[in-house]
Amino acid sequence: DLLSSQYVEDTVDASGTSVQSRVAEHCYYHGKIQGYAESSVALSTCYGLHGMFYDGNYTYLVEPAPRNNKNLLNETEPHLVYQVAGRDVPLQLLLSENVERNGLFDARQTALLRKKRQIRRIRRNVQDETKYIELMVVNDHFMFKKHRLSVGLTNNFAKSIVNIADMIFKEQLNTRIVLVAMETWSVDNKFTIDVNPQVTLREFMKYRRDFIKTDSDAIHLFSGTMFKSSQSGVAYVGGICTQSKGGGVNEFGNVGAMTVTLAQGLAQNIGIFPDKRMNGDCKCEDKWIGCIMQDSGFYLPRKFSECNFEDYRAFLNSGGGNCLFNKPTRLLDPPECGNGFVEAGEECDCGSQTECNKEGGNCCIKCTLTKEAKCSNGICCEECQFQQNGFECRKEANDCDIPETCTGNSSECPPNVHKMDGYICDNDQGLCYGGRCKNRERQCKYLWGEKARAADWLCYEKLNIEGTEKGNCGKNKDTWIQCNK
Repeated sequence: DLLSSQYVEDTVDASGTSVQSRVAEHCYYHGKIQGYAESSVALSTCYGLHGMFYDGNYTYLVEPAPRNNKNLLNETEPHLVYQVAGRDVPLQLLLSENVERNGLFDARQTALLRKKRQIRRIRRNVQDETKYIELMVVNDHFMFKKHRLSVGLTNNFAKSIVNIADMIFKEQLNTRIVLVAMETWSVDNKFTIDVNPQVTLREFMKYRRDFIKTDSDAIHLFSGTMFKSSQSGVAYVGGICTQSKGGGVNEFGNVGAMTVTLAQGLAQNIGIFPDKRMNGDCKCEDKWIGCIMQDSGFYLPRKFSECNFEDYRAFLNSGGGNCLFNKPTRLLDPPECGNGFVEAGEECDCGSQTECNKEGGNCCIKCTLTKEAKCSNGICCEECQFQQNGFECRKEANDCDIPETCTGNSSECPPNVHKMDGYICDNDQGLCYGGRCKNRERQCKYLWGEKARAADWLCYEKLNIEGTEKGNCGKNKDTWIQCNK
């Protein structure tokens, strides 16, 4: 399930030309250890074995043994299997005095947001619907050199990391990570990789804006460098679905370390705050294994805290993450019964046996609908039949959202849409933009703290038309854009 049907691999050669390939081998798996009910496995079989398995007590990593020559691995090469025995890199991401933010979230508002969530009625249970993060990964030249100057080894290592992160997100957040593209810099870096990860992140987002043509919900840089920072990676909080903030950077480490760093970065992209400064109810319950967003525990963490779940729900219910509800229609991998996607030759697919036992197993047997069944699972499927046309399958999340209804001929809820930009919201105090209600007063507080106030309207009319740092309508590369009156 890892690769979308539109998945492409780009290798940038010496002339700067991008050599594109759509060939990808199906060798990425999720599963369990036979006889161990609480176990989990995420494994890649391309270029040797890469991945992890958990037996219910301990987590183990498996990867090819280091070699000096550049020859590719085969199935007879020696491998290392070892119990995860600690973290060799700090894993705390952006939540510091110089925190990068997308203008919607601020660490100083976390406590206030938490209190509001406790009294606010959740309008929909977003956990019921599977979300999909369409991810692009870029491997820099340092990462390419770490893998013996082999595009195949570099790409497989990156895909193995995403495969494990996908397993974690699937189990914990009911969210899948689907790779749509990968780019590898085989000759040199396309911009200067700074040892300060936040500088690198800003330059990476500029590179995406100017040179990346592939659509994705988020894009992450896998760098072979070691940052001179306490952070092993950085990412924008709440930036998913946006071109300028939907991304992160991750420094080199083993499969386990990079998996956690990627999981943290993507979690920040979908509005989940790091737990380091939180206390009380936000503390990680598992002190030994630890939680993903908290720099604690001894073994490879695979769980989010309850406050992380609250963050995610609040982000979605505020109108964030609209792109996450668009389910990929096809996968690049050959059709396979049990992967949860209805593909060529299948009438239904409720997933693995465990997933089918939870939902759809009475309607779908070996990817064939039972007698008189029209569907097996999905929000718009009830007792093997399509929900009637007009049945509300996704409530509006806020003033700027629009409820979605079933069509009467599909088991899936239609894609998430919102009101057009410019609609009035928040009791005539704000305007809709990108599915979220923007309020000048609230925006100022997010950026500058509780004492900040919105300026007089005359200031906006005077300064915004000048197109300077003090007043503008965005940037075009490095030039401020003047606003129209």
